[in-house]
Amino acid sequence: MLVLVDVLLRVPPLFIMDELLRIGIGLPQGDSNRYNSSSEIHDVDASITEEEVIPTISVFSDSEVQHHAQFYKVVVVTVLKYILSYLGIITALCVFLLWTKHLVIVYLYLISVGIVFVSYWTNVSTMKTVITAITVNDTASGVGTEAYTSILEDLLSLNLGRLLDPSGYGFIVIQNYALQCLLAFIFNYVHLGPRYPLVQKLLPVSFMAPSILAILPFPTSILHHAPVFAALLPLALVKFVLWCSALTMVQTVSGGYQHARNLLRNFGLSTLVETEWMRLNVPTVLRTFWLLRVMEHVASLLSNQQTHLNLLAFTTMLSIVKSVLVHGCETLTAVLGMTSIVSYICHYIGCFFQWILLTEDYDDKSIGTVSAILFYILALQTGLTGLDPEKRFVRLCRNFCLLFTALLHFVHNIVNPLLMSLSASHNPSLHRHVRALAVCSFLILFPMSLLVYLWSHHATSTWLLAVSAFSIEVIVKVVVSLMIYSLFLVDAYRSSFWEKLDDYVYYIRAFGNTVEFCFGIFLFFNGAWILIFESGGTIRAIMMCVHAYFNIWCEARAGWSVFMKRRTAVNKINSLPEASAEQLHRLDDVCAICYQEMKNAKITRCNHFFHGVCLRKWLYVQDRCPLCHDILYKVETGATKDSSSSDDATDSTMADFCHMVIWYDIDYETYLSGGQSI
Repeated sequence: MLVLVDVLLRVPPLFIMDELLRIGIGLPQGDSNRYNSSSEIHDVDASITEEEVIPTISVFSDSEVQHHAQFYKVVVVTVLKYILSYLGIITALCVFLLWTKHLVIVYLYLISVGIVFVSYWTNVSTMKTVITAITVNDTASGVGTEAYTSILEDLLSLNLGRLLDPSGYGFIVIQNYALQCLLAFIFNYVHLGPRYPLVQKLLPVSFMAPSILAILPFPTSILHHAPVFAALLPLALVKFVLWCSALTMVQTVSGGYQHARNLLRNFGLSTLVETEWMRLNVPTVLRTFWLLRVMEHVASLLSNQQTHLNLLAFTTMLSIVKSVLVHGCETLTAVLGMTSIVSYICHYIGCFFQWILLTEDYDDKSIGTVSAILFYILALQTGLTGLDPEKRFVRLCRNFCLLFTALLHFVHNIVNPLLMSLSASHNPSLHRHVRALAVCSFLILFPMSLLVYLWSHHATSTWLLAVSAFSIEVIVKVVVSLMIYSLFLVDAYRSSFWEKLDDYVYYIRAFGNTVEFCFGIFLFFNGAWILIFESGGTIRAIMMCVHAYFNIWCEARAGWSVFMKRRTAVNKINSLPEASAEQLHRLDDVCAICYQEMKNAKITRCNHFFHGVCLRKWLYVQDRCPLCHDILYKVETGATKDSSSSDDATDSTMADFCHMVIWYDIDYETYLSGGQSI
């Protein structure tokens, strides 16, 4: 319940920010803006310089001067609205970030202020009704404006028919009396002012005074001013609390800033964001805000009689869903709420595939977070909030399509380690293999069906090319995983060591990485075309730079590094002598790396035998023998070293020197000049 209350208390600030963003942050929009940029340029000559302003004004007619004055007035009002709207957004954001105890204090204060104004306006409305009824009654009886039959007389005479008549002012006064009693009780309980006994006793009297005066036969002038005097005491308490809390508010904001600064300095930005994210329960707050927003919109749609009658029609339901989706992403805060819903759905999609695969990996549960980030970036990149409703719906559907293809990649990231684990560990559980292969079949068949549908129903566009690239890429990745899975299964049922297995796996993975790299380049040029010729924007340009760095440059550098390591290892292994059949027969041992029988082997300089493939994998890590830690291959050392000697030879020479200096205290120059013969 406390968590629910905390969530509900943080929703109203989001509605305030959403409303300010929906009205354009106070700026005039549409046809209501009589003084748009074109009319301004037309009405005011931009060529008038500062020196010509005063002489020019003197020749303006009165209508032109009035028109310019009205124009500057509109500009000033627009700027003030803009400033006040931004201040409102900042204030609402600060309220949203408050600790729960401070948030409760804010709401108690706002409730007390609201009670004062509700009490005042209901008293004013009641007094107007009573004064109007008295005046009409006295005018009709010809008595005058001061003599009349009061409600007190009706009470004393027990004239219940007149008192309980809903159209009579007696019933309105009694109703207002009951309402003021309730408001006085609530205000007495929630107000934050000083709770002196005298003040607590005077507050109910202050609230109910106009209703009491309306019962008694007082002049209408007193009844007219009664609501103002009745609101003085509670309003004074409210203002007193506001002035006394000014220093506390400054201290609260300053304390929050210091807390965030210390957390940022000691633990970093990620820890600060994660801590505040958990404290504020942001995903749940955003989901609640978006659902309430959508429910309000659906209620307004259902209030239409025609929509209510055709509620069961499919087209009506479809139009309601379309309207909800369009209305649910018209502002940045609404997009954030929809992002939270998308994250929630994607999280359970990931849990569903984990349930199918019988796997439980904490890292895979980040699929909801990654999907939320991707969806929000797509919304910002495509300018979703600034589009017309029809274009916004089309763009939203396209973003969902891109998001779903990205989900297929996430699912592949879940199933790929499982496939490798099942094949490499010789897992005999058949149903786990079947589940993994079923998910792989889905990851192949569904993108193919999606591509057939999209290419048959949509014209060629940059969006369609992007979806196609993502879909083909996931198909290639799944095929690569299945091929490696098959190779590992074949190797599991072989009785002898398969020396070429590592080469086959490397070639298959190199093919998949090359295809992925080519698609990355293609998507970069596709995005560049969109940026230049279709829809530019800062967000899209930034995302293209991020894509170019991480998906192109970093991938190319990593691939080239692996290729160079492999080539260097192959060259090093080729420099080692091959063991003969007689030597292997005389050794009659297994490889110390893989513990498999050796039908062929390489001999290191320290006279140890290993499989060539195993030794090559070992060289990816270090250049020393797994058994004696000696250098695996020959290096050239001496006083005059050849300029073409490798860095590895220098490192090995230095390593040997370090070993020598520990035992014999030999300096480096003596070592290079022949001291290693010791």
